[in-house]
Amino acid sequence: MVTAVRHLGPNWYASVMGTAIVATAGAGLPLHLPGLRTACTAVWALSLAMLLTLLAARALHWTHHRDQARAHLLDPAMAPFYGCLAMALLAVGGGTLVVGRDWIGVRAAVALDTVLFGAGTLIGLAAAVAVPYLMAVRHHVHPAQATPVWLLPVVAPMVSAALGPLLVPHLPPGQPRETLLLACFAMFGLSLLATLLMLPLVFARLITGGPLPLALTPTLFLVLGPLGQSTTAVGKFADFAPGVVPPADAQAFSLLAVLYGVPVMGFALLWLGLATAHVVRARRHGMRFTMTWWAFTFPVGTCVTGAESLSHHTGLAVYDGLAIVLYGVLVAAWATAAVHTARGLLSGALLAGPRPAPVALHPVTARTT
Repeated sequence: MVTAVRHLGPNWYASVMGTAIVATAGAGLPLHLPGLRTACTAVWALSLAMLLTLLAARALHWTHHRDQARAHLLDPAMAPFYGCLAMALLAVGGGTLVVGRDWIGVRAAVALDTVLFGAGTLIGLAAAVAVPYLMAVRHHVHPAQATPVWLLPVVAPMVSAALGPLLVPHLPPGQPRETLLLACFAMFGLSLLATLLMLPLVFARLITGGPLPLALTPTLFLVLGPLGQSTTAVGKFADFAPGVVPPADAQAFSLLAVLYGVPVMGFALLWLGLATAHVVRARRHGMRFTMTWWAFTFPVGTCVTGAESLSHHTGLAVYDGLAIVLYGVLVAAWATAAVHTARGLLSGALLAGPRPAPVALHPVTARTT
């Protein structure tokens, strides 16, 4: 077991995020299918089990393979995935209050989410500072190396912003509730502005440098994460602001949910089309399964929750339809990634170390005399 986790990187937390979002997004669908909520609760329980297992495995990794753990931190391609640890904690915690309470009770759900939200938020804020710092002073990256993976550490606070309001009603009235709500709003701004700094680098690399390598092409879907999650966040602010902040501020949050959410969701759909076109091209060129395929899950799930929020605040049926269609895409992507991941674990391929580069042999000229 100790040897098996040597190459277990923080990117594996993406599988927990992708599983948890299936539960929370499904619970908010404008559908009343028999057994849907029970199925979502079961998926949340699976995500919790995955999180606990992965935390234990990563603890072994840091205990017995510190050299490899340090190498991950100093690797510009791997370090940004430390944002996934924060988002995995937050996603499972949010699912606890949305659906997990059905099985464990409200009191236990609040306690568990408080722990996971607190830990996820602190780790997310730390990653949002530490990873860009390492990129500046230790990684020595070049603009041609820019990928959507760079967004991961700065998106983590946006997940806190979207899920933190769920805890607001469970705090004492007055300043505790207002403080948490406005803290979430501050993290919304923090993450949004950081994303606006990072995204142009990614887009410029894509336009001027050509398509991403085949294995990294699925990471284009990561751009949907801050778009869908920020739309979800402003909707949550509007949902929980009444009675917490002054009436004028609550009205402003309601306006923001629509005036911000509608155009951002429009851009998300544009990016979804662009990313899908690149994935189709990569698949035709021989793209095979890697753990980057989990990028098809959580970001799409945030667009589902964003569409659900817009449906609630605009009353437009078109957003109901959009949420249902995107959820179908999410479930299909999750099932595909889960099956391939299970196969890779059983075969040992996903936990194996990187293959050494083939050595090029010099041509041999036969002596003729």
